[in-house]
Amino acid sequence: MSTGGVLADIAIIALASGVIWLGSGWLEQASDRLAAYYGLPQVVQGAIVVAVGSSMPELATVVIAGLSGSLAIGVGGIVGSAIFNVLVIPGLAGLLTDDPIESNRTLVYKEAQFYMLAVSALLITFALGVIYYPAGDGLEGTITRPLALLPLALYGLYVFIQYQDTADHVPGEDSPVNVDPKRQWGWLGAGLLAIVGAVHFLVEAVSSLGVTFGVPEFLLGVTIVAGATSLPDSLVSVRAARANRPVASLANVLGSNTFDLLVAIPVGVLLVGEETIDFAMAVPMFGVLTVATIALFTVLRTDLSLSDREAIGLLGIYVLFVGWVILETLDVGIDLLPNT
Repeated sequence: MSTGGVLADIAIIALASGVIWLGSGWLEQASDRLAAYYGLPQVVQGAIVVAVGSSMPELATVVIAGLSGSLAIGVGGIVGSAIFNVLVIPGLAGLLTDDPIESNRTLVYKEAQFYMLAVSALLITFALGVIYYPAGDGLEGTITRPLALLPLALYGLYVFIQYQDTADHVPGEDSPVNVDPKRQWGWLGAGLLAIVGAVHFLVEAVSSLGVTFGVPEFLLGVTIVAGATSLPDSLVSVRAARANRPVASLANVLGSNTFDLLVAIPVGVLLVGEETIDFAMAVPMFGVLTVATIALFTVLRTDLSLSDREAIGLLGIYVLFVGWVILETLDVGIDLLPNT
């Protein structure tokens, strides 16, 4: 591909990222107002309604990538987005607020631990694919539709737990009575359409760059796609933290990641029928995700708050991760060079 073609792909990625950011803002705001209008409790708003709304870019990426035969980009985008969410978003939120971000025991011992269970469940699903449906001579396995149902079932349990915890909730009298639900549903649909259209061009441009430079689609998903699709989560969490709603800010991060891992990836597999996963490439990424998650849990549990120093530490870990991915990509490029 010529230099002009590469620059065009980069421009498309930048423009698509902006549209995703704009559409996600519409979707997230409409979701938040509808949740308040219908009297849903704060925990459901943060961990499910708003989290699912801000996760639409990741879900759209998996769906479009799967239908175009590049599901590896979508899977990589989910894993990379999860790493971005637990390191960069709390770090930015911590630095952009005047006071330390306060946490609580419910967030640490329920939301966070269930999120760790989600990471383990998806990794086990990949491992079952390698064991029972091996593909090729290496550590590759096929994730089938029955296997994809396992993470989805776990997310059903997550929703059930949230329902049980909030079954006795009584809506407050401060719900916005001047909200027009039809108008908000319209904004929600407009945001979703904008996201889907932008993600389509984003996936095509990233796939084109991967072919040009010989970079595996999974690694491109972990970096470029993950950063673009994590914009909505960043917007939601930072805004909540600055509005003195720190628990909602952190709950959105954990709820969004839980949805991405347990719903978005399985939905992609259900659409395409099956997908081959390179376990040797997936395991290191899940290892980084586990380390990142442990780091977040540790700083949140320390005095149940996130200080500026701890926020900088989380951002530093992400910088190391990006550097490692770049080195891995360079090694791949050198290895592929004799065969080109």
